Amino acid sequence: MTISIGNDHAGTDYKFAIIEFLKSKGITVINHGTDTIDSVDYADFVHPVAEDVESKKSTYGILICGSANGVAMTANKHQNIRAGLCWSKEIVKLIREHNNANILCIPARFTAIPQAIVMVETFLNTEFEGGRHQNRIDKIPISC
Repeated sequence: MTISIGNDHAGTDYKFAIIEFLKSKGITVINHGTDTIDSVDYADFVHPVAEDVESKKSTYGILICGSANGVAMTANKHQNIRAGLCWSKEIVKLIREHNNANILCIPARFTAIPQAIVMVETFLNTEFEGGRHQNRIDKIPISC
């Protein structure tokens, strides 16, 4: 399994902790995020993660910024991305089971690092239920 991860300045510490967790599980990580706390534009780090997931270079993506709204909005501009903003493991479970989310968006200013690790673990260990949920997912893309 390969995970692409991206973050802005608000998520740097979270990213490093998540990468350590993922590597301890034998997961390959592609780091598209900033490694500093200097202010950056989150979109510059979101698009490469979304492109990795779209092209299947990565199995899933993880994005982290202050509120996670900006990264989620940006990622969801990509046609085959279903990025979910989560602040609890219960919501993470639902975005995987019901929405088949392929990118997890974490709000660094509203979660703690241990909580973020639990959310990542939940994201990776939760399967999509399919069935009636697949019908709904099929209606998400807009043909241009």
